[in-house]
Amino acid sequence: MKQDEIRRVLIIGAGTMGQQIAWQCAAHGCDVVLYDVAAPALENALRQLNDYAAELSAQGFLTTDQCEAARRRITTTTDPRTAAQEIDLISESVPEDPKLKGKVFAQFNALCPPRTIFTTNTSTLVPPQFARASGRPDRLLALHFHPPVWAHNIVDVMPHKGTDPEVTACVLDFARRIGQMPIHLKRENHSYVFNTMFSPVNREALTLAANGVASIEEIDRAWMGIMEMSIGPFGLMDLVGLDTVWHISHYWARRVFFMRQLKKNADFLKSYVDRGWLGVKSGHGFYSYPNPVFQRPDFIRSNQ
Repeated sequence: MKQDEIRRVLIIGAGTMGQQIAWQCAAHGCDVVLYDVAAPALENALRQLNDYAAELSAQGFLTTDQCEAARRRITTTTDPRTAAQEIDLISESVPEDPKLKGKVFAQFNALCPPRTIFTTNTSTLVPPQFARASGRPDRLLALHFHPPVWAHNIVDVMPHKGTDPEVTACVLDFARRIGQMPIHLKRENHSYVFNTMFSPVNREALTLAANGVASIEEIDRAWMGIMEMSIGPFGLMDLVGLDTVWHISHYWARRVFFMRQLKKNADFLKSYVDRGWLGVKSGHGFYSYPNPVFQRPDFIRSNQ
């Protein structure tokens, strides 16, 4: 398969990343099926897609006509058989659990055409953890996006040892076709490129807050002031989604047994998730949205 033959894309998982990947593919001419097991998740996704259309049109990323055309290319379903019909490429964004990912891929391996390429948007796992379970390890690799996909348009492309090189080449070309700048990893690496650098910052920021060393605002203020950044670690975690950050933290806390601090950090995050404070997408996380205090001109200089 060549990249220009990828015309129909299936997005598995209608959370923030699934929504954004769906929009990016549709905006670049693909027919997109957005699948989730939960109908309410799809209903929420449709509302969010309309918000993306309004936002991107207002910001000049796309014209109103382009947004309307992209929106028409996206359909939703909770039926896996309907979702799998004539699909050329899958992008999977389900929670960070290799058994779950393997189970989902195995289900769609039985339903999709033999040509279908399987890609995973996992943030910290690597394809060999579920390649065999997928049923088509030679057509499986990581295609990892960064939110917001249309602005932070760097995407990690990471095959594993069993991935067909022609499939990797096809996905690299496809990434460019949908407006992304692919980073081709030459070897497997948990967390890929940017997240490998960013994850320790997240972890240490959470450690400082969970241990009561400084407030969330002060930790972000330190990072933003010294690094001359417009957003800090906690603002970025809000952007990613605190449920996603918690899933990642919880997964590794259960596996790195000598790091009690990881569990403490995961529990700290869980206190926000349990309240429904998931970040930007829920209107409240570490900050309140749409106008978080860290965007104030005087945030770095203020200690109030």
